[in-house]
Amino acid sequence: MRRLVRDNALALCFLLLFLLSLAGQSAAGAAAFNEEQVADGGSPVTWAEYVTSSSFAVDVAENWQSEYLQFFLYILITVWLVQRGSPESKKRGEEGLESDAEQKAGRYAEPRSPAWAAATGWRRTVFSHSLGIVMGLLFLLSWLAQSVAGLAAYNNEQLARLEDPVGWAGYVTSPDFWNRTLQNWQSEFLAVASMVLLAIFLRERGSPQSKKVGDPHSETASTG
Repeated sequence: MRRLVRDNALALCFLLLFLLSLAGQSAAGAAAFNEEQVADGGSPVTWAEYVTSSSFAVDVAENWQSEYLQFFLYILITVWLVQRGSPESKKRGEEGLESDAEQKAGRYAEPRSPAWAAATGWRRTVFSHSLGIVMGLLFLLSWLAQSVAGLAAYNNEQLARLEDPVGWAGYVTSPDFWNRTLQNWQSEFLAVASMVLLAIFLRERGSPQSKKVGDPHSETASTG
């Protein structure tokens, strides 16, 4: 068990942080929701009622979809674009999908390579792009979840104001939906750009997301 935890410490740490922050969000969200309910003359709800409501679901889903979009785009864009001096980038001249020899694929696969890396046809093609495919699917699923939960929450507000509810197509083309969506997207894109650029000139000793302390600023694709 100790070895399992040590070997997977990074993933376990972030999963624990995820659960703690989700629990905190649910508690704070329930309190804020009940304050609004009381201010509007409604009745407060229990924590269990809140975390199973469309209001909580849409708040969670809209953050998930923006995160998965960030990673999906970053995985694909860094195949073709480079940033001189950044450890988050490949070196200039290495743009593109690279050869089978460089990727240890097909007849260049090693004994410990995954079976699908050495396979032929569609299996190797799918495996070669499996990370991007899964991240793209997770983005689409979380975006769909946001749209469905957001529709329910939006229509609840519409009915509370004695206004007509809208359909799914009407909601996903509404200002409310795109306001929620774009405010998350812009923050993710800014965070990625900041990381790419700041890592050129700043260091974090021992981190694989940073260059070595003594590397020149122009050094690209170096990690410490």
